Amino acid sequence: MKGDILFLCHRIPFPPDRGDKIRSYNLLNALARIAPVHVGCFADDDRDMGFASDMMAISASQCVLRRDRPKVVAGLMGLAKRQPLLVALFDRPALHRWVARTIAERPIAAVVAYSAQMAHFVPTLPVGVRFLMDFVDFDSAKYAAYGAQGRGPMAWINRREGRVLFDFERAVAARADLSTFVSEAEAALFRRASGLGPDKVRALDNGVALDFFDPAADFTAVDGGDGPLIVFTGQMDYRPNVEAAQSFARDTMPAIRAMHPQARFAIVGRNPDPAVAMLGQLPGVVVTGSVADTRGWLAAADVVVAPLRIARGVQNKVLEAMAMARPVVASRQAAEGIDAQAGEHLLVADDPAAEAAAVCALIDDPVRARAMGLAARARMDARYRWSATLSGLPAMLEP
Repeated sequence: MKGDILFLCHRIPFPPDRGDKIRSYNLLNALARIAPVHVGCFADDDRDMGFASDMMAISASQCVLRRDRPKVVAGLMGLAKRQPLLVALFDRPALHRWVARTIAERPIAAVVAYSAQMAHFVPTLPVGVRFLMDFVDFDSAKYAAYGAQGRGPMAWINRREGRVLFDFERAVAARADLSTFVSEAEAALFRRASGLGPDKVRALDNGVALDFFDPAADFTAVDGGDGPLIVFTGQMDYRPNVEAAQSFARDTMPAIRAMHPQARFAIVGRNPDPAVAMLGQLPGVVVTGSVADTRGWLAAADVVVAPLRIARGVQNKVLEAMAMARPVVASRQAAEGIDAQAGEHLLVADDPAAEAAAVCALIDDPVRARAMGLAARARMDARYRWSATLSGLPAMLEP
């Protein structure tokens, strides 16, 4: 393409150590192979700010702002302005100014906004500048689901967020040249809800770093200990992961331990919510907190689980476990959007009883478990290399 790319994302895309950063990191690298990229993004904390120098090796220019607006303040401002709270949380005049200046001073040919909360930084663009909106997930549907399940003030807030955010998403998608989602299932759901067609809404699949998440790679092994090891990975202050860990530890593990008394459930991931930390008091439950490398835990696992009850898009945790040739038991929500065959590449279980039965079946039949893990790895290799999933990106940026 002729010209530069402006890339806006809600978290600095370094390092690729959590779901949203994995996709934005790989997206940034793919964009940088197409044209010079100017990056505007936020940092959550001092650790994130420390990665700004790493991004300079890839970006032609950048603006990294520390996100310091308290959630209560952002919420009140969002209510006052009738904005989605997600947008209000990421509203900074300094980034608006930097975007306007970059578009005015640089030969920007395309703007790529990553995640719904960055769309409001995209101004009316000059003729000929293409706008690609990567929503990633259908976020408003997640908030609507929270609101439908809950009660009290938070349920009202989530229902309100679902409505207002969807109106925002639909308006953004209508003005963007193209909007993308993490899977065809997610894109189809948004097309049905918004009334927009496949010319405006398409899938841009997630991938997995298969050379890194490789059982033959060089990484530090974890001692699996005695008895079957069941592993769940993720950012453990993220609400869907918190709820999944609680459900599996409290509702599924007792049934598994009734059949396999030595079975253990390892919850592996940074920033465990207090509710997750408390699960470590239950028999057979281990809460690791942050680990340097999840591959050791995945490799040690007899079974990897993804028991999410509310999930949007494609779960990187599932792709990574499958890439590590581990047998996976996932909820239907966590498996949705992954181009894999249930029963061959992974098992799908809809409730704690089904999860316990599926996990025990794999523990009881290690030959089947190994075969499923190898089939999962082969499926990831054939379908989910980042170079393959992002191969259509250059064409999406052309007029």
